[in-house]
Amino acid sequence: MTGAVALALLALVATACAGSGPGASATGSHGTAAAGAQPKISITPANGATAADPSAGITVTASTGKLTNVAVRSSGSDVPGALTPDGRTWHSQWALEVSQRYTVTATAAESGGHPVTTTSAFRTLTPGQTFQTQIFEGYNQTYGVGMPILLTFSQPITDKAAVERSLQLTTSNPVVGAWYWDGSQTLAFRPRDYWPSGTTVSFTGHLDGVQGAPGVYDTHTLTQTFTIGPSVIAVANTTTHQTQIYYDGQLRYDWPISSGKPGDDTPNGSYLTIEKGNPVQMTGPGYSISVPWSVRFTFSGDYYHDAYWSVGQQGFENVSHGCVNLSPANAETYYNLAVPGDPITVTGSPRPGTWDNGWTYWFLSWPDLLKGSALGQAVQAGPSGSSFVDPATLPASVATAPLQTSPANNSAAG
Repeated sequence: MTGAVALALLALVATACAGSGPGASATGSHGTAAAGAQPKISITPANGATAADPSAGITVTASTGKLTNVAVRSSGSDVPGALTPDGRTWHSQWALEVSQRYTVTATAAESGGHPVTTTSAFRTLTPGQTFQTQIFEGYNQTYGVGMPILLTFSQPITDKAAVERSLQLTTSNPVVGAWYWDGSQTLAFRPRDYWPSGTTVSFTGHLDGVQGAPGVYDTHTLTQTFTIGPSVIAVANTTTHQTQIYYDGQLRYDWPISSGKPGDDTPNGSYLTIEKGNPVQMTGPGYSISVPWSVRFTFSGDYYHDAYWSVGQQGFENVSHGCVNLSPANAETYYNLAVPGDPITVTGSPRPGTWDNGWTYWFLSWPDLLKGSALGQAVQAGPSGSSFVDPATLPASVATAPLQTSPANNSAAG
């Protein structure tokens, strides 16, 4: 017997013996591994990566079996995540921070098998280009029931869906609403119905590591908390020359007014109060006057204000340059009630309102508001946070506030 033949025979014997012993691993006719095979764990970003994309987050996958533990360590914020229903894949919830080191340790096991642990240590990239995000609302400030959450971006955003997914709301009362893009650098959250009075709103933008445009990343997490005050809603009719003031859903005042004269008609629309001053210096063709108790509702300069000079026409005739004229006492009363975000609805005018002349998000119907979301989904918020939901699954609106939708002749951007 030659040496080669002897080696071949010995190999066959060794294989047969190994396959028949206790605890041996064998392969059936379809190539399926026997019970007891250990899962393999893959972690992305890979171990040793030095410029990982933070917008992609972390993904951990077990080839077989289930993940039993995923732990992420860094010197930055905690990294929450969730398992898929089959227990085999874990993904981080938010983008990772830029310029940060992470260590991921994951353990998986087959049923009855020994656990397997894998570790990946990596660093996220330092972006060459960045964008910043600002929120209009101030810390612990009070706003009206119509107030949108207003975000502005320093650079145009092209991945609008990624930005929306990074935003979270916590509200002391249940709220349904939607995000709406007004161009590529302004994003607003508007509730479907007015905010419930007394709601505390906490906003968190998990924007650190979000890629808003190719190669352009945010580098900060943005937070803010504010409060919704009592419901103060003004409704003006330029034809009847009256305005009603509703407080917490009840009619409190019914006052005579004078609105814009022909050619200077006060524009129809569902506006919001923007700011107020006592006095405000108002100028126009042939006049410059210091006006007390002035509450602004358009960027072009329409106000509810004291007009002591037109008291005789209020309730009968439109003589203003576009503002809503009130008596001194009534103007002072409204001024003291008003905060930014209180609704003002103007009806009866031959002049339609203009989109973006003020905070005009209430010009939009609920379906049109949803069209402005990159995700096309509604936001359902409450004390435990917020989630994106299919609008078709939501219960019908329960709004009771007067004139919560705008007149049909408003002009609005799509």
